[in-house]
Parts: sequence; C-alpha cells; structure tokens
Amino acid sequence: MRARKVPAADLADIANAEWVDTSRRPYVEGGIAWVPVREAYFADADLPERETYRGRGYHLVGDVAVVHGDAPTDEELAAIVEHCRPRGVVRVKGFLSEMRIPRVEILYGTAGEVRHREQGCTFILDPTRVMFAQGNRTEKARIAALVRPGERVADMFAGIGYFTIPAARSGATIHAMEINPIAFEYLKRNIMANRVRGRVTAEPGDCRDLLSGVYDRVLMGHFDAPSMLADALAHVRDGSVLHVHSIGDGSEMIQKEVADAGFSATVTSRRVKKYGPHAWHMVQDVTIS
Repeated sequence: MRARKVPAADLADIANAEWVDTSRRPYVEGGIAWVPVREAYFADADLPERETYRGRGYHLVGDVAVVHGDAPTDEELAAIVEHCRPRGVVRVKGFLSEMRIPRVEILYGTAGEVRHREQGCTFILDPTRVMFAQGNRTEKARIAALVRPGERVADMFAGIGYFTIPAARSGATIHAMEINPIAFEYLKRNIMANRVRGRVTAEPGDCRDLLSGVYDRVLMGHFDAPSMLADALAHVRDGSVLHVHSIGDGSEMIQKEVADAGFSATVTSRRVKKYGPHAWHMVQDVTIS
C-alpha cells in the first residue's frame, strides 16, 4: 500500500484531500497515521499488504472498534486490537427504548466522540451514547442513488443523519425528525459538517407530531416503522415512495395499511442484513398509486 506519513491528529483535516485514496483505510500506530495515496501522487512509503482479517466481526467507527452481541474472548479482543489498532473497543449489548440508546461496555482503551468517514460523508458521534447504523451502509448508498434533486423527503427517524446526509448530498430537500435529544444534537452538527444546511430542516421530537405537508419520499428506518404507517400515509400522494424497515417481510400488513388509507401500492421487499436466527432486517419500497 502506497502511503503518506501524517500525524494521527490531522486525519480529519486531510480526509478530503485530492491525494487520499478513500477506498482504503489509514493505518494508525501511536500518534502516526499512514494514509493510502492515490496513483500518480507522492507517497512516503510502500507498506506491505496486511493479511486478511478472519476473526471476530466488528465495525470500526472512527477510531473505535464496536462489537455486538456476546462478549469477545480475550483472544478475539487481542486480535481486533492487533488488526485495526483502535483507540478503544466497545461492546454494544443492546438498545433501550424508542430512542435507541446503546447499552455499552468498554472492553479496551478509551471511547468517546469520533469523526467517522463513510462514502464521502462525515459523521460525528459518540458510539457509547448514540446508535450508529453501520450495517446499513449499502442501504444508505442505495437511497442516495434513488433520490432526485428537488424531491421533498421526510426522514422520520433521522438519528445522527445516517440517511439524511447522503440524501441531502444527492440534492433532495430533507425534513429530518429525531426524538433522542443527544442524537439530535449530533444530527445538527453533521448537517453543518457536510455543508447541507440549506437542504435540511431538522426538528426534535416525535415524528408523528412533526410530519407536515406532502412528501415525495418517506424514509422509515426504524423497526417500529410499520406501526406508524398510518401517520406517514397521511402525507403522501400518487407517486410518493415510502421505504419501510421491519424485522421480517411486512408486505402483507403494509398493503392493508395502504388500502385503509385509500391508496393502492406496489411493494418490493429487500433484505438488508441478517438480524438473528431465521430473522432478517428488511426494507419494503412502497410506491403509492
């Protein structure tokens, strides 16, 4: 890997530099970061390629590694630390209430606020205080590709901006709603960090009370979304599209809710990721007619 040597503290400042190869992750050791360099740009060194990691699954959020479910063994934890050299390793044991507050345990090092880069977007967050839906990466990219400039989009469960930021960067006008006050503060910071303030209206509170007017697209990225379909359907028209997340296929129930609201719809179901034994995180694309 061709790389430049920079102080680790400067990573955020050079994230958008022309010479940075954003398809690869920097290698950080101590206070030094080795940043991958694009072809035709100067590099300080050509580092040997690292062996493919085959250990316990984790997500690297900024410089903090996050694991879910059962606690890793000492050997698994040591392998994670050896592989990605994180500032800390955090175990998320679950989430509390509709605010999706993580229940966490710090297994190694320290945690706290990070600046995470993903598909050209910047997300500022503390993974010990708010949820980060990194497993939805493909779905976030898909939504960003689907929205069109000028669309009016409701993000009913905006969180820190997982879908709001990519959609706004694609030119949509977003009405972002978030009930968790901590996540809402990060949402506002991420809107500023990604320079999409002119395209996003962010409001704190229960989305059922905040929906207003008619939307071209409604993002419902929460497993409780099917129970709130009636609220969303009061703000759509022919041609509007809803993206309804659920555990398992909710097509039949969605069709009933749509009919009760006086519409018909085409429903297409997609698997996002495995949620548990015999259970899938699904998203239903619902096109109103």
